[in-house]
Amino acid sequence: MSSSPGTLGSLKDRNRLRIVDVLRRSGTASRVELVRATGLSRTTVSKLVGELQASGLIVERQAASGDGGQVGRPAIALALNPRSGGVVGIDFGHDLVRVAVADLSGGVLAEGRSAFDVDGDPAGAIDVAVELVHAALGDAESDLDRTVGVGVAVSAPIVRTPEAPAGAHILPGWPELPPLEELEARLGRPVIVDNDANLGALAEVRDGAARGARNVLYVMLSGGIGAGLILDGRLVRGHRGITGELGHVVLDPNGPICRCGNRGCIETVASGPALLAAMRPLRGPAFTVEDATRAARDGDDGARRLFADAGRTVGQAVGAICNLVNPELVVVGGDMALAGDVLVDAVRDGIALAAIPAIRDDARVIPAQLGDRAEVLGAIGLVLAETETEALAVMAPAS
Repeated sequence: MSSSPGTLGSLKDRNRLRIVDVLRRSGTASRVELVRATGLSRTTVSKLVGELQASGLIVERQAASGDGGQVGRPAIALALNPRSGGVVGIDFGHDLVRVAVADLSGGVLAEGRSAFDVDGDPAGAIDVAVELVHAALGDAESDLDRTVGVGVAVSAPIVRTPEAPAGAHILPGWPELPPLEELEARLGRPVIVDNDANLGALAEVRDGAARGARNVLYVMLSGGIGAGLILDGRLVRGHRGITGELGHVVLDPNGPICRCGNRGCIETVASGPALLAAMRPLRGPAFTVEDATRAARDGDDGARRLFADAGRTVGQAVGAICNLVNPELVVVGGDMALAGDVLVDAVRDGIALAAIPAIRDDARVIPAQLGDRAEVLGAIGLVLAETETEALAVMAPAS
């Protein structure tokens, strides 16, 4: 911005940013709500809103209810203009890459996915992701120049230090090829990376089963097993960002070797690959987790038993966490959650075995709503939440 600090112009710019920031965080707000949220006068808000509308950065939307007590008038809600810019989300699963492009309101414009051995070839996975990003942007009639940022979900712990803002330590090859730096170089846009379970938690709170809740434990059961924790409305990342490694809680010190290097982790008996190892000798080498969840929903006794055993095992570990953090909701998501009630009920039973009665009774256990899109939607939400307001305020709408 050209104005020097302390001038009227810089104060005006800061007030514009305050309005943009409220809309960025809330999605929509009336003029009256902007007055309350910013502390600015009605006259100032009205003038700045007019300027922001003229620039094309914000637009009016018809709301469903009264606007701040103005009885008898149709309510007018203000929102960031979706055409002012875009956001890209990328999800690196263990065996697929998924990409989505959204507008600044979080509405998804285009998506793409490709099966790929991410664990075995991280460099190739980045190639696939870049191709999918360009294809999705084309489908959305957008481009990287109009993209404010890229959010990335990875199925690995993210270690945050001053020397290394993001890195991963379980997926083979990630330490030698940090996804943040590589994708920023390839796409030319700011990139934010987080663990897939954390982003699944953000998505379910923002758009899914846990909307409105402030204390949520999201349990992701898939190729790996992770957890995302939201306390008092904020994502908990811990001292260096390594939280939620639920799958690497050790059940049996003499058990099978886990991919993390320990023995007997929960993942070795309750993850998707563990279930397939038990079922493929009976169903054939092509049997997939999707096949297993379908069989469980269709009433197959063997499949239901495996998902029930896995759910109770995970639930007991979750119950111990509940004793520590007292969540109001436990949301069960990930590919395995497509098995339905048999898994969710088993997680609930496992929690009952490990949590004290008051905490057990306080935590509702519910299925996730967003399915296997949760992580990529969470990556989009992460960008919308953490992109500097100034970066949004300089965007102009597409012609």
